Amino acid sequence: MKHDIHTVTKAINGDAAAFEELLFLEEQMMYYKALSYVDNKQDALDAIQETSCKAFLSINQLQHPEYFSTWLFRILIRECYRLLKARKQIIPYEENELLIQLESKQDQEVESFHLSEALSKLKASYQTSIILFYYHDLPIQDIAEIMEKPVGTIKTYLRRAKKKLRIEIERSYKLNEKTI
Repeated sequence: MKHDIHTVTKAINGDAAAFEELLFLEEQMMYYKALSYVDNKQDALDAIQETSCKAFLSINQLQHPEYFSTWLFRILIRECYRLLKARKQIIPYEENELLIQLESKQDQEVESFHLSEALSKLKASYQTSIILFYYHDLPIQDIAEIMEKPVGTIKTYLRRAKKKLRIEIERSYKLNEKTI
């Protein structure tokens, strides 16, 4: 999202009201982006809160006001990864609990689960590129800036990720057909 450079400059110079205004403009996009990473409303809200705090404390380090959104989403993505890393220390669901949950969901939700499961099996760089490109409709150039990688690398990530997703989803559907 393009912001008023004047407002961003005021925030960089320490204007808390200007910073708050910028956060309100990004609020919805931050929530959906965080939710797509952590798959949990509370964790997404925690990530946004931590991101807001870290951004407020370091806004004076932002050198290019026109890249405020990119800078903010970099912080958010890093915070989501930190939460995901911390979550892996928690004991996962019991297998039978997971099966009970899956049986209670409708077909559309189960198909969504297949995609989420396939996404979770990708490398982090592939996941990030797919989520930013397809779920958040960001152009490849913006993704390259957020991930701090060349445009060609992002295109490669997307191509390889789509190939792996296709294979994983096809394998998942074949397994489901055998069990039915």
